[in-house]
Amino acid sequence: MISSERSFARRIDLTSLQLFVAVCELGSIGRAAEREFIAASAISKRLSDLEATLGTPLLYRHARGVDLTPAGESLLHHARSVLYSLEKMQGELSEYADGVRGHVRVHANISAIVQFLPEDLGAFTRAHDGIKIDLEEHLSSEVVRAVHEGAADLGICHLPEGTSELQSLLYRRDALVLVVPADHPLAACRSIDFVDSLDADHVGLHTNSSIYVAMHQAALAADRTIKLRIHVTGLDAMCRMIDNGLGLGVMPLRAFELMQGGIGRGLASVALDDPWAAREIRLVARDFSTLPVAARMLVKHLHASAPASEQLAA
Repeated sequence: MISSERSFARRIDLTSLQLFVAVCELGSIGRAAEREFIAASAISKRLSDLEATLGTPLLYRHARGVDLTPAGESLLHHARSVLYSLEKMQGELSEYADGVRGHVRVHANISAIVQFLPEDLGAFTRAHDGIKIDLEEHLSSEVVRAVHEGAADLGICHLPEGTSELQSLLYRRDALVLVVPADHPLAACRSIDFVDSLDADHVGLHTNSSIYVAMHQAALAADRTIKLRIHVTGLDAMCRMIDNGLGLGVMPLRAFELMQGGIGRGLASVALDDPWAAREIRLVARDFSTLPVAARMLVKHLHASAPASEQLAA
């Protein structure tokens, strides 16, 4: 941290930030004073000092209350982020007093969560019961962004091309298949090109998901369009829609196999010959060597959980 940044951090008062957020949320210094049990004049003084420190007005004051200036809107966004981080810091540190020996924030895409992580994380937590893992599901692009911005220690996803600023290790490989009703004509095929399914309606995931992006690019390359009948947010929902005749869908093979005993019972999978259907799920971090000890232990466990042949290919 350079000297000017250090000086700025010392001049920002957290209590003033909290009061600023309260005023913004309630739209009035008076109402914020009542909620925070502090004199309105004290809040007004703190806000004036904060504006003086930042060198710009933060609020438009009027008889009905206050409105944010453009600078105030920017500060509100950052203040909420700072206060949220402090709450998380307090929560995580309090866990160490209760015996937790580590905390790892993990963001992963749906393919990793459905296919592999339940067993792998279960085995890890049984071996290291003092390490807490916070797992959130996100699209691959959002996982990469969270790791890059520091919102997650570790990402697990299909790494978009051109993500050279992050380090990655192979976690698993998966294969995409076309899922169809068991009595559909395509169910008799051992494998097909994805474009051969484009005469039928499709059930798709979120338009920013790595699966949908690959489908869209394949259709575009063939100068075709996807007849997308419905978007769903999960693979189980996709199977239910397909089972009820709303279209065909593309999903990872292992995820489909896990569902075949239940909601996927009346469905069949057809292998896709397209190169993009063979994918890698990777562990992603800004720098593996600088991760906290607990996170490095988790990375080692997940990387080792892949079959040896896949580790050699990493």
